[in-house]
Amino acid sequence: MPLSRPALLLRTGSRAVQDARAWVRAACREIDRTDLLECAEFGVSELVSNALFHGTAPVTIRMRGTVDHPRIEIRDASTEPPLLPVPLALDDEDEVLLTVGRGLSIVASVSDAWGADIDASGKTVWFTPASEIDEGDGVEGVITGPSGAPPKPERLGSETVEVSILGVPLALYRGFQHHFRELRREVRLLSLAHADDYPLAASLSALFGSLERQLLDGLGHGQLSGVIGSGPDHDRETADLHVRMPRSAADTVRRFLDMLDLIDEFCRQERLLVLARPPEQVTFQRWFLGEYLTQAAGGRPTRWSAAQMAGPRF
Repeated sequence: MPLSRPALLLRTGSRAVQDARAWVRAACREIDRTDLLECAEFGVSELVSNALFHGTAPVTIRMRGTVDHPRIEIRDASTEPPLLPVPLALDDEDEVLLTVGRGLSIVASVSDAWGADIDASGKTVWFTPASEIDEGDGVEGVITGPSGAPPKPERLGSETVEVSILGVPLALYRGFQHHFRELRREVRLLSLAHADDYPLAASLSALFGSLERQLLDGLGHGQLSGVIGSGPDHDRETADLHVRMPRSAADTVRRFLDMLDLIDEFCRQERLLVLARPPEQVTFQRWFLGEYLTQAAGGRPTRWSAAQMAGPRF
């Protein structure tokens, strides 16, 4: 089944590395990839040590990616990029465990791919463990981000439509934002690390970028900042949103809806180490994005409470 083991919050102190190693051993066994145990443990030892010594709490470890290419991620709250690796010879475990401060050479030598993804709230250093240690310099890492920066807005042009999204439940919208960011990051890392194995990931990553520029920029960084942030209305439960969008963005939205269903199916088929969307998010996302499609085609807005009773339209 898809990996459901929750991320591990690492305590500061001498046992953090041992806890992380035990966690990753269990995670590899859970997906029947015991062939990766040695490299996974070596990589985790280095990344957790670096995060504890050079990063900012909290520090967590989790596993994402696919069963064929599971990706181990160590996240901390520092936005400082990791040190680039230097050539390093691996002799035995004692040497590996004494290499704190020598960069990411170990990770490069025990990975099929690795890198760091930096956003506005911290960084995630990730690697896909190899089945055996590379005695050379290992693979080159890729640093991406900061993805948390607002995207450049689209030029709306003359063909636009005013869209009103009424009665948006802000708790579900926050969940949608989190889900969107997680999926965007997932397909981006798959396209960077294993493009040949997942050719669809690159096109999905481009679709995420297009949707964010066309639609979510104005919503995520404009009207909603007051009602879901720390302003005087931060405790509101619902909000009415009004945004002007390119009429052509309807095609992007329709493709995105199809993509969400496809990703859920990948999850159910155990092709991704993430869980499919819960039913309430499926209903909300279909309504929220469906409002763009309906109103771009000349229809009238449907308030969320009415949409719940009517059921999905797409």
